[in-house]
Amino acid sequence: MVIGRNQNPWKECRVTLLEEEGGTLARRLSGGGAVFHDLGNLNFTFLLPTEDYDPEKQTRVILTACRSLGVPAELSGRNDLTAEGRKFSGSAFYHNRGRSYHHGTLLVDVDMERMGRYLAPSPAKLAAKGVDSVRARVVNLSALQPDITVPALKEAMTAAFGRVYGPAAEPVPPERLDGDAIEVLLRRNRSWEWRFGPRLPFSFSCQGRWPWGELRLELSARDGIVRHCAVWTDAMEWELAPRLEAAVTGCRFVLPELEAAIAGAAVPHGTDICALLEAQSI
Repeated sequence: MVIGRNQNPWKECRVTLLEEEGGTLARRLSGGGAVFHDLGNLNFTFLLPTEDYDPEKQTRVILTACRSLGVPAELSGRNDLTAEGRKFSGSAFYHNRGRSYHHGTLLVDVDMERMGRYLAPSPAKLAAKGVDSVRARVVNLSALQPDITVPALKEAMTAAFGRVYGPAAEPVPPERLDGDAIEVLLRRNRSWEWRFGPRLPFSFSCQGRWPWGELRLELSARDGIVRHCAVWTDAMEWELAPRLEAAVTGCRFVLPELEAAIAGAAVPHGTDICALLEAQSI
């Protein structure tokens, strides 16, 4: 799962479920919404000097490639590509120091069930600054043209680039890439601080009722860390609220760490409280 630079990961997808099932959350430099990636998804990037940057021309490459494979592709809105009224591609853009890029996704044969499951919003109340994703009806290109595969679309994109830009495209040998620079970027992009920690403050609240009483939990977080916790409960155990508040304050807003902190502090009815958090799909 890849989210835009200004998005809150917990508001966009079910982070814990994604990682439990072997997925990874990534954050890109560009803006825009959350997108699901698997091996049925083809990514593209146009990277060039800003003076040569031309979104219309770049989009024409993608449209030419898809139409060459029999897909009636059209540009919809600012940056979505559609066929028969359903979206199969979205783009995002970034400009810095005289360089620009335009990148995006092409849904070829993506697992739609998993995409829907991970992108489902949390039932908890989560108020956050940042940009929300715009949900849209989507379609795999293979559903429109069964012969389309990721390798076939890669070949079509390469050929379309040559037709739109003039000279035939040539692959860049991996040895020409700067391995040291790539390693620096990998370390940053894999870090928890980059993926979860940008300065986007948010609040989270949920509540539940059990035979032992009712509880409402409110958290405020910044940089992905719980900075304040407030608990209201009518439970008989007076120490429940202060112990729970102290346990989770300072924790990263990650379900396993919150649960470990609650268990470690021996919070009364901690099992029920952890089950409540699990039900929020954070």
